[in-house]
Amino acid sequence: MIPAKIEPISITTISKKGVDSIYDWLEKHKQTFYILGWSYLRKQQQMEELFYRFIIKVHKELPRFKRETSFELWVTSIFIPICRELSVDQGESEPRQDLFNALDQLKEYEKEAMILTYVKGLSHEEAAQLLQVSVEKIKELLFSGIQSLRKEMGYESAFNGCREYHKYYIDYLERTLERPKKIDLEIHIYHCQDCQDDLASFQDVLLTMANLSEKMEDFHVPADFMENVKTRLAEREKHRQQKNKKRLRIGMVIASFFALLIGIEVFTGAFTNYYYTWTEEDQELRALLQQDVGERLNLEAESAGVKIKIRSAVADEVQTLVFYEIEDTAEDNQYMMNYDDGVFVENEHKIMNTESQPWYNPPDLKSAVNKKRKNVYQGKLSLLPLTTDKGTIKLKITKLLKLIRDSSDQSSFMAYDNTEYKTGEWNFEIPVTKKPSVEYALKEETEVEGIPVRFDRLTIAPTATILQYSINTEQTEKRIDALNFDNIEVNNKKVKTDMFGSSFMNAQQVMNWTTFQTYFDPLYGEKPKQINVPLKSIHLTFEDPKTIELDASQKYPQTFEYAGSTISIDKVEVGLPSMVVISNHEIKNRAYEELNFSVLGEEENEPISMEMDTEGVLVDKNGMEYNQNKIPVSYEEIDQPRNFITVQSFRIDGNSAGEKVIPKRLEIYGYNTTKYLDDIVRISLK
Repeated sequence: MIPAKIEPISITTISKKGVDSIYDWLEKHKQTFYILGWSYLRKQQQMEELFYRFIIKVHKELPRFKRETSFELWVTSIFIPICRELSVDQGESEPRQDLFNALDQLKEYEKEAMILTYVKGLSHEEAAQLLQVSVEKIKELLFSGIQSLRKEMGYESAFNGCREYHKYYIDYLERTLERPKKIDLEIHIYHCQDCQDDLASFQDVLLTMANLSEKMEDFHVPADFMENVKTRLAEREKHRQQKNKKRLRIGMVIASFFALLIGIEVFTGAFTNYYYTWTEEDQELRALLQQDVGERLNLEAESAGVKIKIRSAVADEVQTLVFYEIEDTAEDNQYMMNYDDGVFVENEHKIMNTESQPWYNPPDLKSAVNKKRKNVYQGKLSLLPLTTDKGTIKLKITKLLKLIRDSSDQSSFMAYDNTEYKTGEWNFEIPVTKKPSVEYALKEETEVEGIPVRFDRLTIAPTATILQYSINTEQTEKRIDALNFDNIEVNNKKVKTDMFGSSFMNAQQVMNWTTFQTYFDPLYGEKPKQINVPLKSIHLTFEDPKTIELDASQKYPQTFEYAGSTISIDKVEVGLPSMVVISNHEIKNRAYEELNFSVLGEEENEPISMEMDTEGVLVDKNGMEYNQNKIPVSYEEIDQPRNFITVQSFRIDGNSAGEKVIPKRLEIYGYNTTKYLDDIVRISLK
């Protein structure tokens, strides 16, 4: 195993000398971190990026270092998250040691537990501290990781020994098991052949790990590796100094003008709305500022030639909305933030409601401000709602999504196979105050396609209007999965549906009723008297069971009738994998959009691993077809699209023993479809 302990370091020395001192320290201990980095990454270029970010991050976080924690453990806690970030999208791998290839087969947390314990050489307590889990959880992860590696080494995937003794294996082989338990285990093993076999194979895996780890001691860091990192640090310092020389100077005339306007505001209170009308181009943010539910922030951070400005933040019971601007200072590129993809809140669990879900905000390239400059993009980011009345959001950004305009339509965004990212590090501390919401009970019930639907509550919040409704689930043969609205009208004022923040399901609140919420644009404190809810469409599921026998020895394609359609079984093949393909390319007047089915083998209850691929055609309300498999399709621009699945392919990798599965039955449970509506539910609160 590689050395785990690193000699103490003078924190005072590092603080005085800065980045150069951290580089010098890392130069002395590069091997241990280089090996740890290769456990996550697969390319030399990523390793250089890892060390560069690591040095910058350690320098920035140094004032927060607590001396009661070992310096090694503290810097490792910084090193691992950067490894995770860079390991998300790696592409093809460069040649790596056998140990790394073996560990790649494990689940993420199993792999990390194995790396920290058997490659880095940390104790269970130290590994648990780094992964923020209990010591017992670390042992569970080590056990399951070793079990997975056993399979790779040719052993059976499952242990056959007595389950109550599994928890002692690791401590026993590491010679840390308490003496009474050790004696009990040894007596049991003496009489139990299955446990003997299990423990022997378990020990084989650990010995293999130890042998591979010992070989890593001869693993050398490339000669030019640290020099490349040093060159990047020098370029960063040069850029920082150039940046400090550029200062924006505000003219005395402008300053005097705004001083005059501020004076008018103090005496009359009449300037605020006009001020935001003149100065704020983003209409949504302008409205929030005019309603006094948000304020300008103008927080800035710059990294890798890209400047990010946090323009404002508005928090309520629904979400925390952050308005931002991203400027590429070196090239003509536009970037956006994508939550949970290089963008996260470091103190999320402390100040936010983690049981909620953040909304997705698609890029808006049609707005005038985003058409004006090729290197500047203004957008918004939805974060979780606050659990406190006030707070400071610690927003960390390590990756930005590059916006690539469709060459045929400069207002459209393409994010298909050409996805590109900009990496760097931008950190913000954003002060927010949660604004109140107002709830109104509705108590209105109607029927849609013969199924009771109840409208329960309307919530008016600063960032959104929320309609809560419930659908009755007593009917089993037909049910409504989703109810879609085009807009909602409150006191003759229409607000649009939020396409990406709508119709997510809450937990069932009353027996036989399932509760949903749909989000609309904000109404800004409007007190509702009359509410009109236009129903646009519903998504239905029908239960209509049918069993089709399959026989791989027969010739295919073969057909069968279902839901008024003729469906073709194109392929039934046995192998590793086995394949079943069904299709129906006739979509005109078709009752279903997608079939719900599974493929069963000879043993009906035998667990098998399956993957399904689909092909389909989008059809809008007017009957226009869009082949989503041939051209990029902008769903939000299609008028109420229906997705007709034309081909469904099942790939069956095998049963739990890794054996071939012979497809015997096609078990159809039912189907899904969409129906368009033209009804309005009218609710009076007078």
